[in-house]
Amino acid sequence: MLVRDRMSKHPITTTPGASVPDALKVMQGSKIRQLPVLDENGKLVGIVSLVDLFRVSPSPATSLSVWEIDYLLEKMKVETVMTKDVITVTEDTAVEEAGRILADNAISGLPVMRGDELVGMITESHLFSILMDLFGARRPGVRVMAKVLMVKGGLAKISAAVAGAGGQFVSFGTHPDSETITFKVQGVTKDKLLAAIKPVVTEILDARETKA
Repeated sequence: MLVRDRMSKHPITTTPGASVPDALKVMQGSKIRQLPVLDENGKLVGIVSLVDLFRVSPSPATSLSVWEIDYLLEKMKVETVMTKDVITVTEDTAVEEAGRILADNAISGLPVMRGDELVGMITESHLFSILMDLFGARRPGVRVMAKVLMVKGGLAKISAAVAGAGGQFVSFGTHPDSETITFKVQGVTKDKLLAAIKPVVTEILDARETKA
């Protein structure tokens, strides 16, 4: 799966000269947390986040009057609070690589570029949705977490056992640096599934029926 498959296309943007209150209204109205900043030529020159805007907004405990606060915020422009060194990805970036970049840099969104053109945004919300899809979170079935011996042909035996019981995989994942797997199966009862896989796993850690 690539970034192009899950990104938001035609992202909402702002300009360096936009006021902080205007940018905040756009974010709150659109329910987004990042705004790419484009100059008059459509070139990406920065990115501003909801956290950035809240950070420069006066505290509720301030002694300033409402009019003074409004005046000061209107004079504050996006270019003064935006991040100028923007980390970006391309449409061909793998989604797991985009997730690694987000996590390693403690950021919540990445502009997606096609050359110098901004064509989308990929965010932690997109990646969370992908995680739900990969684990079949919205699909009913029997979810099993088990320990297996990571040897050649080991997973094939589990697949054969599930198929032999009349089940069909909804999701399947392995845990890095461990012998633990998690999978969800449809088309078979919990008891029948467990009876089928017990001979080909070393331990069943958890098993439960889930609903959509």
